[in-house]
Amino acid sequence: MSRPTCPHCLRPQATCLCHLAVPTASACELLILQHPLEVHHAKNSARLLHLSVPGSRLVVGEAFDEVALQALLPGPRTTVLLYPPTAYEGHAAPALLEPAQLQHPETLRLVVLDATWRKSRKMLHLSPGLQRLPRLALDEVPAGRYAIRKAHAPDQLSTLEATCAALAQLERKAEHWQPLLAAFDAFVAGQLVYKQK
Repeated sequence: MSRPTCPHCLRPQATCLCHLAVPTASACELLILQHPLEVHHAKNSARLLHLSVPGSRLVVGEAFDEVALQALLPGPRTTVLLYPPTAYEGHAAPALLEPAQLQHPETLRLVVLDATWRKSRKMLHLSPGLQRLPRLALDEVPAGRYAIRKAHAPDQLSTLEATCAALAQLERKAEHWQPLLAAFDAFVAGQLVYKQK
């Protein structure tokens, strides 16, 4: 028999994280593209991020063709992909990002890939439209707080942490995202306790 699941966070009711959601408005539009393997992963942070940022969208998939991306990226906003400026063989070159395009966060759309590093590279590989998006890299990578998942490098952050850092960078107000990061700390602490039971 399957365990009762919360319809909002999609987690078992025993580990529901809805009470941790902290409504945090963003001037930027936020689109989270989540790899299917992350949907029911207990340590996944994207659902808390989505529940906390009003108007954000979370779409599950591994490959996004041109038609799908056009539907997900409507309107006149400048769309940027939160991803290191790494070049991969066979990939289209990302569009150049002019500093002036980042001056008004209310005109921006931030696209975030929610996946392991290996799976995010595959998502990028399977989606030429994503490859062509201008890239946003973090100016400063904060110390990771994600003690429940193994990082392969010191600068690897959870989806929630990286997105908060990117939005703080774009909107120039880091303090605005601190309550959500505190909620993330509570989520991590809860997962550690649950793991020890």
